Amino acid sequence: MLIACIIIVAVVLILIAVVWGTYNSLVRLDERVNEAWSDITVQLKYRADLIPNVVETVKGYAAHEKSAFEDVTKARSAVMSAQGVKNTAEAERSLEGALSKIFAIAEAYPELKANTNFQQLQLQLQDVEDKIQAARRFYNAGAKELNTKIKMFPSNIINNMIGHFKKREYFEVPESERAKIENAPEVKFNN
Repeated sequence: MLIACIIIVAVVLILIAVVWGTYNSLVRLDERVNEAWSDITVQLKYRADLIPNVVETVKGYAAHEKSAFEDVTKARSAVMSAQGVKNTAEAERSLEGALSKIFAIAEAYPELKANTNFQQLQLQLQDVEDKIQAARRFYNAGAKELNTKIKMFPSNIINNMIGHFKKREYFEVPESERAKIENAPEVKFNN
């Protein structure tokens, strides 16, 4: 009788330990993904804060390019007000397109390209773009790890009982642009 009670208590303690450990690992992964998303939003905000300076600098040389400046302003606002991974990713791509127009305009003005303020802003934007890419990779890695853990046994059972942890979306290239990447042009050199 005593041995049976000890076995039952041991089994219950093992089950509690498994549930406890699994839940804590899910919490840790969820927080890692939240932290990664926060890193992305911080970098996006920093870039958004740089954009008015870029626009004003370029405007000083090419004030007649009003539509490009308006596009950048609209895209910047869309990024700042975007909610969720999917909407933020779409708004961010729109902003990247609008910024590329501004830098294309700058190419037409050698004195602007030589302007040290503009050069410094370009370097800062490139740095923040690199940081956004790194934060995106960190976020996607965390989302993958959390999504996998949610699907795996025994965490899937524990999560289904609790229902707290949700699958995370990846911050990735949309389907419309993925086809362009996957179907890159073939380069051939003539001998």
